[in-house]
Amino acid sequence: MDLKEFFLKQRQAVHKGTMEVLARIPPDQLAWRPAAGMLSLGEITRHIWMSETGIRQAALEGKWDYYEARVPQGLFAILGEVKSLESEIVQIEKSYLDTLLQVAAFPSERWEEEREDARFNIRRRVYVFLFGIIEHEIHHRAQIGAYVHILTGGRASPYPL
Repeated sequence: MDLKEFFLKQRQAVHKGTMEVLARIPPDQLAWRPAAGMLSLGEITRHIWMSETGIRQAALEGKWDYYEARVPQGLFAILGEVKSLESEIVQIEKSYLDTLLQVAAFPSERWEEEREDARFNIRRRVYVFLFGIIEHEIHHRAQIGAYVHILTGGRASPYPL
């Protein structure tokens, strides 16, 4: 199995777990946050797909649009108001499927290429960006799980006890 195949399998497994956790969010609690200044459940959900799209575009296309908005404006400014868990899940699925298709089509021999943008002090290889999508999603999936537990007392994890 090469690095691309490993990434695609890992991406699929992580996505499955994330969808299980997102299903535990009470839809009427999207605006809930544990404290002022922290992301709400809905904002975290939106951030997952927006960042995946932006990181993928930087990695595969050398497009920095996400960073060009995110860095100067800040995260809260680019997220906007989240109104529906269902619509965010649709966007997560779209970004996820776009990632699978575009990564599958991206030649394995190009995974070592570097992407650099001095404005953001970023210099990374394509594969580092791509695996960063997975790491980032797991981080926020755990955050959502903790929020849901605080909010409901219930367990929100893709892992069996």
